[in-house]
Amino acid sequence: MTEGPIARWSRARQRQRAAQDEEFTEFVAATAHGLRRTAFLLCGDWHLAQDLTQTALTRMYASWGRVRRSDNLNAYSRRVLMNALFDQRKRRSSGEVVVAELPESAVRPPQPAAEVHVTLMRALATLSLRDQAIVVLRYWEDQSVETVAEILDVSASVVKTRSARALTRLRALLGEEFVGT
Repeated sequence: MTEGPIARWSRARQRQRAAQDEEFTEFVAATAHGLRRTAFLLCGDWHLAQDLTQTALTRMYASWGRVRRSDNLNAYSRRVLMNALFDQRKRRSSGEVVVAELPESAVRPPQPAAEVHVTLMRALATLSLRDQAIVVLRYWEDQSVETVAEILDVSASVVKTRSARALTRLRALLGEEFVGT
């Protein structure tokens, strides 16, 4: 008894899906850590960063058959991450309370490097979300102006202008002594 065309097509489709799943798994292994770090730099919360990373990867998996042929998967993944972050900020619960200072903690005092990190994160948090994204992608992730423009769907001149303004604001907030160190 020979196998029908539907059965052959079904097995071929299963093999194709398995190959795409393996390819996606390799992509996740290579990029998830960097995506989570970028998300953390933009939101300041490791748990939310993990959620945003999972959301971005889930969205990419849903259309992986089309997405995998993208010229620059890293830029595309960061674009999806930025969209997830923008969506999250739009629907943030009104019950959340943002405070300027962290509550007292029972942990030991931070080390100097930790103090610098906290100071930088607080200064970065004063920028608009889009400016934060530009600064993080441009200077932390070391992306080119063109790549940042592609990720955020803006022109290169917008990236240049907003990054210059954001850096000026950060310098004003941090002071010359901080910038020089």
